[in-house]
Formats: sequence, structure tokens, C-alpha cells
Amino acid sequence: MNTLLKSTVKLGARSAGLLKGTPRMGAARLLNVHEYVSMDIMRDFGIPVPKSGMADSVEGANALYKSVIGEGEDCVIKSMVLTGGRGLGHFSNGFQGGVHLCNKKGDVERFASKMLGQQLITKQTGAEGLPCSKIMLAERMYMRREMYISIMLDRGAGGPIFIASPAGGTSIEDVAEATPELIFKQPIDINVGVTDAQSTFLATSLGFEEGSKGHTECKDVVEKLYGLFRKHDCTLLEVNPLAETPDNRVVVCDAKINFDDNAEFRQKDVFEFRDRSQEDWREVEAAKYDLNYIGLTGNIGCMVNGAGLAMSTMDIIKLKGGDPANFLDVGGGATEDQVQKAFELLNADKQVKTIMVNIFGGIMRCDVIAMGIINAAQAIGMKKPIIVRLKGTNVEEAIKLIEGCDFKFIVTDDLEDAAKKAVNIAEIMNQAEAVDLGVEFTVANN
Repeated sequence: MNTLLKSTVKLGARSAGLLKGTPRMGAARLLNVHEYVSMDIMRDFGIPVPKSGMADSVEGANALYKSVIGEGEDCVIKSMVLTGGRGLGHFSNGFQGGVHLCNKKGDVERFASKMLGQQLITKQTGAEGLPCSKIMLAERMYMRREMYISIMLDRGAGGPIFIASPAGGTSIEDVAEATPELIFKQPIDINVGVTDAQSTFLATSLGFEEGSKGHTECKDVVEKLYGLFRKHDCTLLEVNPLAETPDNRVVVCDAKINFDDNAEFRQKDVFEFRDRSQEDWREVEAAKYDLNYIGLTGNIGCMVNGAGLAMSTMDIIKLKGGDPANFLDVGGGATEDQVQKAFELLNADKQVKTIMVNIFGGIMRCDVIAMGIINAAQAIGMKKPIIVRLKGTNVEEAIKLIEGCDFKFIVTDDLEDAAKKAVNIAEIMNQAEAVDLGVEFTVANN
């Protein structure tokens, strides 16, 4: 089960683990936008943020520096790549670090030329990295104090919850572990919103003295952050750090915002900023056909109907010593076109060595799945071995269709046997590739 959880639990809040005793949310469908978009949205809500802007070319970066930051002023250049650990990452050209301080003449042009058009590799991206096609410039902020504040949806609280700490600018998990007394939580009644007492509590918890200029500004920021969270159907709004400047201003210096995919119909302006280049191409294609697809790191492609059955299928593959390449749930009402598209995705994925189909025909009829499988195999010239396990409605008709087609499937009615066959075949393929051999499979006659 660990493989699935590590790959599907995409709760963006680094603060999620702070809610001890609260059930964590499962796989979430959400939009993650670049930092420059988050800053622009906050600016529209009157939330104080540094001067900043985005450029997608070296020439644009130079022009942005002169027009927004100001000639001769220090600034920070950040690679716009949707991953954590950018500052410690490296680019495919060998350049180290996706975040740099520009404090010398020519730094903006020099750093931008080494970032743009390259792949940024971090601990979260894998070896291939993610493309950097945009950079953000932000004015250099001098901070007297760094704090942390976030809003997330919490099942235990039954709605939004603020998490705040006066110890920001670092890993909030480390703060929670070392000094849990510095973590403050404030659930919000979604029908009421943030009350004056709640914003006062949060501002005080962040270390501002009640009645001070900073306390008043912090309360205003808290209320505006919540307004943004509600207005834009956010699932996460995380600010780290929230800074107090030497002149007692309160400024959001870095922010991450996630938006609920289900709200796309009323958040069209926000969703226009979706950067598909930062997403798994398999998931992008699957979403076009309403397929629930999550790419993993193994070599056994899975096509299953129902999330529970998909999880069980992946578990038994792991139990037999294999490694699933994906989570793919075609749902209870899949059409032949959707089934064919699912096979096209699996066939196009170079890491997939064999495909395991596990269908329980309840709402979804087995014969419909069978026709989709057959048509897909014939239409795309499938070369990869396919193990099929079908149970349920119209299973006899489905087996007849499969046995009567030209493509030879490996058919079994036992889940354990299907998983064992998939794992063994994938291992044969791996061993053959290791010595540069091609492999073709022939299904033996019973």
C-alpha cells in the first residue's frame, strides 16, 4: 500500500502532518500554479507582496528588471518549476540552484540564461527533472522576523483551518517536531468566516503585540488571505515566510496556492495559468478522457475499474515482487473509446513492459471492456503482453470475444495468478533488455 500512498496523496500543505489525530485527506485533484501567479492573485486582493514579475526570455528578464525592480537594485531570481527544493536543485546543463540573489551588474542576464530552456532536477522531480521555461524576479526583502501561516481544508475541523507559527522561513515539519508549542491552529466556520477575535488570536500567536502597527497589519493580512482562499476555491494557501520588515510592515514573501479542480467552471481566469509542461504527460492525456490516472515508477501497467480494486491490484503486484507503473481507474461507466485511450497511454509508456487488466463487471459490463481491449490492441498494434482477469456481468460473453480475436491475450479468472504472471513476464522483459534482446510471447494452447 505504501507505493500507492506515496504517489497519490498529493496534499500540498507541508503543514498537513501537523494536524495530529486528524485523518489525512486522500488523493486530491488540484491545480498548482507558479509562484508569480500566486503573487499576482494576492496583489489583486490587496495583500502586501514584494515587487515581482515573470519573464520567459533573457531579454524579457532584463526588461523586467529595469521596469519593475529598478536598475541597480538587488533582486531574487527564481526558476518557475512546480517542485520543492528548487534552491538545492541543479539544471541539466550543470548549473547549480534554481534560486539566486542578484546583487551584481549582469547577474539577472547571467542567471536567466543558465536557467531558461533547461531541466531543473530536485529531490522531488526524479532524474529527468522538469522544464524551466519561465523565471520570476522579486525585489530583495530585508526581514526582521520570518513567520509561517497557511490555510487548508481539514476533515477533522469540518472546514478550513489556519496553521500559524512565529518560527517561519524553515521547514514547518521540523518546527512542529522540535518546538510543537510554536504551532497554533484556528479552525474557521465556513458560514461565518474569520472573526475579529480569530484574526486577533492569529496575529498575537505570530508574535505581534496587540495594539501595535504590525498587529493591525497582520490581522488585515489574515482576513484578506481567507477572502482569497474562499473566493478562489483554494484547497491550500501556504505562506512561508510571512515577514515583518525593519519598518514594521507585514509582507507575504513566498506563497503556494492550490485550487480545487472541481471548481474550474467558476475559476476559468485562474485555470488559464495551468502549466501542462509541469505535469505528467500521461495524466494530462488521461484527464482529457475522464480517466483517473496517476503515473508511478514501476513497469507493470494496470487498468482496473474502481479505486478500491485498483489499490488491491497494485498491492498484490507488490506482494508478488512486482512494481506497478500506474494507478488507472477507468470507472464504472467507461466507454470503448475510453478503454482504447487507456491502452494507448499504457502502450506509449516506455517503462511499461506488460499490462494487467483487472475488471469486476458490475455497472461496467465485461463484454464492453473486452471489446475495448480487442479494438485497442488491434488499432494501435499492441506489442506488449496483456494479462486479463475478468469477473462479473457478461463475463462468459467477454471470454468468448477475447478467445475469438486475432490478438492473443493471457486470460485467467484468478487475481493472484494474474499478478504472478504479470510480475514474471515483466521480469523476463527486463532481463532481455539488459542484454539487448527482443522478446516475443506466444500463448500456449491448453
